Amino acid sequence: MKNKELEILYEDNHIIVVYKEENILSQGDSTGDLDLLTMIKNYIKEKYQKPGNVFVGLIHRLDRPVSGVMVYAKTSKAASRISKQVRESRIEKQYLAVVNGILPKKKGEFRDYLKKQENGNTIVTDEKDGKESILNYQVLEEMDGKSLVQVSLKTGRHHQIRVQFASRGFPLYGDQRYGIEDKKQIALSCYHLAFLHPTTKEKLVFERFPKQGIWEEFSCFKNINSEK
Repeated sequence: MKNKELEILYEDNHIIVVYKEENILSQGDSTGDLDLLTMIKNYIKEKYQKPGNVFVGLIHRLDRPVSGVMVYAKTSKAASRISKQVRESRIEKQYLAVVNGILPKKKGEFRDYLKKQENGNTIVTDEKDGKESILNYQVLEEMDGKSLVQVSLKTGRHHQIRVQFASRGFPLYGDQRYGIEDKKQIALSCYHLAFLHPTTKEKLVFERFPKQGIWEEFSCFKNINSEK
C-alpha cells in the first residue's frame, strides 16, 4: 500500500482519523512490513514539509487482518487526552462481523473472563485468572448458515470479539486462529468510532462500512453501498 492510498476520514492540527484496510499493520512489528503509523508519518512529513522526525501517537490498535476506523494523535497532548478516554472506556467502538452459524438469540450480551497467553492466543478462563470482557451484539441478517452481527464493545480485550463468539461455537468467518483454517479473509471491521475531541471536547462520530469480500453477499450492504 502506497501513501497516496491512505484513506483519511478527518484531519486537523490535533488528530487524524483514517480507515485501515485489512492486512495492514496498525504499527510496525518484526516483519518490517509497511504499517499505518509509518504511512501517516510519511504523509504528514510530505504534506507539511516537516523536517526531522514527525510525531504521531498511537491511541489504539486493530489486529492486522481486521479493517476499520482508527484515530491517531498529531500532538502528545492529544495522545494523552484520547488515551485517557480509552482507559476510561469512554470511546465508542462498534464492529460488524460475519460469524459461522445461526445464533439462537437475535440480540444479547456476552460476559466472560479472558486471558492472553504467551503464544498470542486469548482463552476464556475464570474470574481469578482473567479480565472481565463484555460485548453486546445484534443479528442484522442471516444467510446460508452465516450471521451478520453488529457488535458493541464494552471492554477492549485482546481478540475479544473473536474469542467470545468462537467459544460459543460461532467462530468468525475467515478466522484462521480461532475458527477454520480455510485461507479466507476474516470478516471483522470496526465501522463506527466516536470520541471527544481532545481540545474542543466536541463529540466526533465516524463511520466507514466495509465493501468487498463476504460483506457483498448480504443485502443490507448492497443497499448501503448503492447509496454512496
